[in-house]
Amino acid sequence: MPNTIKTRSGRALELPTPEEDKAINRGIAADPDTYEVSDEQFKKMKRRGERGRPRLDSPKVLLSVRYDADIVEAFKASGDGWQTRMNDALREWLKTHQPA
Repeated sequence: MPNTIKTRSGRALELPTPEEDKAINRGIAADPDTYEVSDEQFKKMKRRGERGRPRLDSPKVLLSVRYDADIVEAFKASGDGWQTRMNDALREWLKTHQPA
């Protein structure tokens, strides 16, 4: 009887027998394109959560705010990057105004 496991989604996966597993590993070892990472190289690899963009010195703040529909539509009509342009417009405004 084959060894099977169930995934979280309920699908059944059939695991290889020990003999099949050995045959798979022999094939991997015989493949000239196989690259095995040394223990030292493995230690230098980044762990999950360390990938992607570096953390910003001043990260953005997630905020829920309401604007008039015509203002939002005007920025959206300017294409991709409209939120950055909206942020830049507010920054420009702050150069000459004091928030009350």
